[in-house]
Amino acid sequence: MKTLENIIKNYEFFITCYSFLYIATYSVLAILSYLAIKKYYNSKYFLLKEVLVKSNHSLGVSIVAPAYNEEKTIVFNVKSLLSQEYPKFEVIIINDGSTDTTLEKLIREFSLVKVAFFYQEKIPTKTVRGHYKSTNPIYSKLLIVDKENGKSKADASNAGINSAKYSLFLCTDVDCVLRRDTITMLAKPFIENTVKVIATGAAIRISNSCEFKDGMLYKSYYPDNFFARFQELEYIRAFLFGRMAWSQTNCLLLVSGGLGMFDKETVIEAGGYWHKSLGEDMDLITRMRKLMHEKNQKFLITYIPESLCWTEVPSTMNVFLRQRVRWARGLVQTLYLHKKIFLNPKYGRTGLIVFPYFVFFEFAVPILELTGLIVLLLDYLFFEINYDFLLIVSAFVYLFYISITLISVFLDQLIYKHYSSIKEIIILVLMVFLEPFIYHPINVYAYLKGYSYFLRKKEQKWGTMIRQGFKNSEE
Repeated sequence: MKTLENIIKNYEFFITCYSFLYIATYSVLAILSYLAIKKYYNSKYFLLKEVLVKSNHSLGVSIVAPAYNEEKTIVFNVKSLLSQEYPKFEVIIINDGSTDTTLEKLIREFSLVKVAFFYQEKIPTKTVRGHYKSTNPIYSKLLIVDKENGKSKADASNAGINSAKYSLFLCTDVDCVLRRDTITMLAKPFIENTVKVIATGAAIRISNSCEFKDGMLYKSYYPDNFFARFQELEYIRAFLFGRMAWSQTNCLLLVSGGLGMFDKETVIEAGGYWHKSLGEDMDLITRMRKLMHEKNQKFLITYIPESLCWTEVPSTMNVFLRQRVRWARGLVQTLYLHKKIFLNPKYGRTGLIVFPYFVFFEFAVPILELTGLIVLLLDYLFFEINYDFLLIVSAFVYLFYISITLISVFLDQLIYKHYSSIKEIIILVLMVFLEPFIYHPINVYAYLKGYSYFLRKKEQKWGTMIRQGFKNSEE
């Protein structure tokens, strides 16, 4: 019993030190995020986007968007992607073996015909059955790739990359709605920087409850769905706070699969998206960073604090848990596959800063929270609980947690003013205080479940997210 008591006391000491380290790390990230946002807006007008839009020498960009059984919204989504205000781009829709009428609707709506296409399979994929182009000059920028189902977004994206004619490609989801200047804003870092930029990303917003008109955002509302409301907070914190901080130090390890622009040559050399990965976006960035370090070549991965994309998020418990379990498996899968990077000086900041962060904080936190509950239970059953210690540490962590989120919300509203209603802002702030008690435990459960699936090598399919679709304004 004495040994158990010593273990618990040592654990309490460890948790105290860990908590202070956690808070110190996020305090540094907060400062870095502020500096990154300030730097972005100070240099925003160095190269005006109007110059890029009117230039005949802009870098060409291929939009790559996989589609599987999207018959209900495919026409609306393609027209939205085609509405980009950029002089040199193409839209590549990959029909990933749809079993509904997705391809037929595309052929009928856009007057498509099968064409002879010089297709080089630089990244291996499932069989590509053909390419389609429109006979209507209005849709000359549209290319449809029809292929056998690869059972993953990665395989479909790779077929799109193989078919892309431009040196940059923007990877997105076919159900995403992009701001009309998305290509322009994401292409700017590739043009402005003297160091080679291999990827760039931007903030993604939640489309649940928003209204759209002519394929563009018409009115932005705070989601009315329980899960979507908490995810809105999570997205604001992750994109505006976390990823901007890592961008400031060139330590980004994740560019969202929903919106990211990449240097095609580097992606192909890195092997493209890995179809067996459940976190293909993080895995790709890791391999790209690894490749550049091994080539001893300087590079940048940047993020911009602009909301350029809207996407629907899970609105039910089952779909939400399935998504987060997959994310957790993708996280541990990537860390395990690339474990030789961890604390390896050969890989610079990737090995010495960002990889340890993901191991000690992103991966370890759910495990430590579970062990903390177990230790607390043992303390309660066999020893006298140090309530003062428990209260002080819990209050400190809680207050810090909500402070970071409130700062993110404040910056978001100050910069973008997405919510015009005071009522929506008040609800958003109230959800900040509830998140640690309601939403966070569900997330922890999902991540622990994902870890267990990885350890047991249990097969998990991607599954299908039942979407509610976009609200279209008739005004």
